Amino acid sequence: MFPKTALLALVGAAATMVSAQTGAFTAKQLVQFSLNVENLESAFLAGGLATYSAADFTAAGFTTAIRGRFQQIADSEALHVTYLTKAIGTDDAPVACTYDFTDAYTDVTSFVNLAQKIESIGASAYLGLAGALNATTLKEDQTTLVLSAGGSIAAAKARQAGWITSTVQGKQPWDGAFETPLTPSAAWSVLDTYVTDCPDANPDLPLKSLPTLSVSNAAPSAGDTITLGVTLKSAAAKRYAIWIDGLRSVYSEITNGKTVVPSGLSGTVYVGVVPSKDAADVENYVTGFAVVDFPFGPTARNVL
Repeated sequence: MFPKTALLALVGAAATMVSAQTGAFTAKQLVQFSLNVENLESAFLAGGLATYSAADFTAAGFTTAIRGRFQQIADSEALHVTYLTKAIGTDDAPVACTYDFTDAYTDVTSFVNLAQKIESIGASAYLGLAGALNATTLKEDQTTLVLSAGGSIAAAKARQAGWITSTVQGKQPWDGAFETPLTPSAAWSVLDTYVTDCPDANPDLPLKSLPTLSVSNAAPSAGDTITLGVTLKSAAAKRYAIWIDGLRSVYSEITNGKTVVPSGLSGTVYVGVVPSKDAADVENYVTGFAVVDFPFGPTARNVL
């Protein structure tokens, strides 16, 4: 797991670039948010593995060992649910919602691709937890759990996402020199698209509700023009796409709902819409995030 000071420094550096929260989270609420993420991930993996057998994986061109690794990841997600529920107590722990992945995957290959996406978002969500802590939450009882368990789980998810990307998909084993932290509202803006209903008894969290963003090409190349699926309030208002890549933000102007993909992006990148190139704050976001992929070969070099 990450040392406390290292985790705070890493995420704190990115927090100002990615987004602030709509309201202050308590340490307990950050654990509850984490459990919401785990419940979704656990349900997704369990459902996919219940749908596709070892024979299905083999027919799709994957080995039975690949399915076995996915079962291990599913076991890890279930264990995360158990661990966090026990740590926070059943009275305060949110339970699983109702999820719909019907249109998200339709065969083994699309299940594998979505697994990589969800594991990456999960890792980014956990890396963003420390950035949501403030002077008050650092004194609360759950702070140690947020930092220690959060750092440990983030590392596990990043390894799992890297295994899927490299071994299973045959792409790059990591996204670049830095992983990408996302604050709770930013991460949930992507995951919430799979949630259809939650129990009324689940705790309310100070998450900013952000409109869903879609992109015409989820695996573009630098210089491509892509369409962003969002209706802007004013056609005359200037908007920018913000591309979150590791610890940096890159902007591209939006014209008539289209934007040109910047150069230098690598791995799993998050794109959203903002009104200016100033330091982005979640209160000013026009949309939530979409996930785009920029695979890179073994001869590619990282450039800041």
